[in-house]
Amino acid sequence: MLQYLLDFIIGLGIGFIAGLLGVGGGFLIVPTLVLLGEPIHLAIGTSLACIVLSSLSASLTHIRRGAVLYRVVLLKEVFSVPFAVIGAYLSSKFPGKELKLAFALLLFYLAYTMASGKGNPHDEDGTVHYSRVPLVGILSGLVSGLLGISGGVLNVPLFHTFVGIPMRYAVGTSSFALFFTALAGAFEHYRLGQVDLHMALLLAPGLIIGGRLGALAAHRAHPETLRRAFAGVLILVALKMLL
Repeated sequence: MLQYLLDFIIGLGIGFIAGLLGVGGGFLIVPTLVLLGEPIHLAIGTSLACIVLSSLSASLTHIRRGAVLYRVVLLKEVFSVPFAVIGAYLSSKFPGKELKLAFALLLFYLAYTMASGKGNPHDEDGTVHYSRVPLVGILSGLVSGLLGISGGVLNVPLFHTFVGIPMRYAVGTSSFALFFTALAGAFEHYRLGQVDLHMALLLAPGLIIGGRLGALAAHRAHPETLRRAFAGVLILVALKMLL
């Protein structure tokens, strides 16, 4: 019984962060599963299955609040998917250490722009630059393929600072886009026998409830609070890349 409660609390916490910030939460799920005894490849596949649940739960809430830009999701995914495949192919061609350093520097820069509010000063009435979305899709797809991470940590800051999407919409749109990305990845890992369905089901109740609560909190929080919280997450992920 105690183990079930622990799994629920873990899922609840990760789901809440994912729903609040529009990220997959893989940077939290994978190390947690490894600590619980899962082999790394199984942890990655199971993490994607968990992201499917948390992002779906969060997305439904964001959709009900009208905070998902479907045109952005479509444009982004059309470019992300093929470039994720290219990134996966190129991952063996570049030194991993240099790739992680470059990505960490990018995250530090994005954290600065998010915290300072320089990217989109008129948060609720800025112009959305749809022509820039394909570039976001290409970059997030390449990084996802090269480093094997969720694109959420790039989607939200680039949607907000580069494309000009208001923060709440950036979070909601990222959550919905992540659902499709994670679903494709989880299916492939499941086909390869790299998903622990038992563990995913244990975490599922917490992930689903946490994802919904996080999404609701995102719509109540001030955009400035969301920006600063996301900047903190970017710094943590960047530091993890450097360690």
